[in-house]
Amino acid sequence: MKLLTTKTFGQNLQRIRTSCGLSQEQTIARLQVLGSPLSRSTYSLIELGRGNIYVSDLVGLKQIFQVDYAEFFKDIPAER
Repeated sequence: MKLLTTKTFGQNLQRIRTSCGLSQEQTIARLQVLGSPLSRSTYSLIELGRGNIYVSDLVGLKQIFQVDYAEFFKDIPAER
């Protein structure tokens, strides 16, 4: 299952990643160790709010970044 992302979701993802001191390449390498086939280019699109993310990849990112799911969805309004 995929989540449709937004620009705010992408900005949150980038904020979380950089606060962990990880590059996109390092993040993808850790995701791939967990079994994800996500590429850096696809991940980049997600951070830009132009790509969608598999729920399983979000679970992996939560594990890598050690944050609550709420951090990924911070400041995202309930309406579309």
